[in-house]
Parts: sequence; structure tokens; C-alpha cells
Amino acid sequence: MNEQAPSPISSAVKPGLIIGLVSIVITYVAYFINVAQLASPSFSISILVIIFGLIIFFGIDFRKESGGFLAFGQAFTFSYFTMLISGFVSILGNIILFQLVDPDLPNVLGEILFENEIKVMEGLGVGVDSIPSDQLKEMEKNSSFGFTLVGQLISFGVSFFYSAVLALILGAILKKRDKSLDF
Repeated sequence: MNEQAPSPISSAVKPGLIIGLVSIVITYVAYFINVAQLASPSFSISILVIIFGLIIFFGIDFRKESGGFLAFGQAFTFSYFTMLISGFVSILGNIILFQLVDPDLPNVLGEILFENEIKVMEGLGVGVDSIPSDQLKEMEKNSSFGFTLVGQLISFGVSFFYSAVLALILGAILKKRDKSLDF
């Protein structure tokens, strides 16, 4: 009986969908509890840590399904496609939230980000009065861009690169070679 190991790409579909849905649920819960959380760096870091942990969890399951051992290339491919699928699902949920559920949300979050930028600048000793008003208006406009439809699509495109970098790290964590094959 020749049992074939599961493909890393096909094995990434279910975890990618689950992680994407988890990301959407967390985002919507944060939205309903306190909109300002969506603009906080701690929220983004928390989501990243959760995604990282879930990919490791599902990656260990994939490694078990593959006979307990996993080459780096398979671990990388699994991690990369899991992140891309979850990112696609997540961006769909975000587009629904930012464009359909609450179309004013990009502006609200942009204002929050802009206020946070001003606080950071003041904390560093840069007076807002010393910044030209046209530059402040440009900063304010750019603060909400990431939450617009175009900004989200660009962010998803850029995530192909960042996902590859994170998949390298996850691949190194998930790989496990069969030492009994060493001579």
C-alpha cells in the first residue's frame, strides 16, 4: 500500500479559511466593543500573534498527517498558502465592514490614527505648530487611506511579500527531519 503524503497547498485550505474567519470574528467583536481598538497597534500585534499561533497549531497537525516529519519546503508552502488564504478571507470581511456595514469607518479610524500620530510627535518634542498646515492635512488624509477599499487591496498585495517572510520563519519552526535517515 503506497500512501501519499498530503499536499501542503491542499492542506492549507481548511486552516486558512478557519484563521481568516477567526480574524474576521475578532475584528467585528473589536468593532462592536470599541472602534478605536481597530486603529491600535496592540490590536494588530494581537491578531498577528493569534494567526502565528494558529498556523503553528495547524502546521503541527499537517506534520502529523505527513508521517511526523516535514521538510522545510513543505512547511514553508503550507504556512505561506495558509496565510494567503486567511488573508483573502480576512480582507473580504474587512471590505464588508469598511464599505458596507460602516462606510464612515475608514474616516473614523483615520482620525484616530491621525490623533495618535500627533500624540507621538508631541511626545518626541515636535510641536504641531511647527508643521505646515498642508503637511498636516496630507498626514490626516494618509491616515485613513489604509482603511479604504484601494488601501486594503494594496495592503493585501503587499502581504504576499510579508507572508513569504513570515512563512520562512514558520517553515523553520514547523520543519522536522527524520534523523533515522542520517548515516
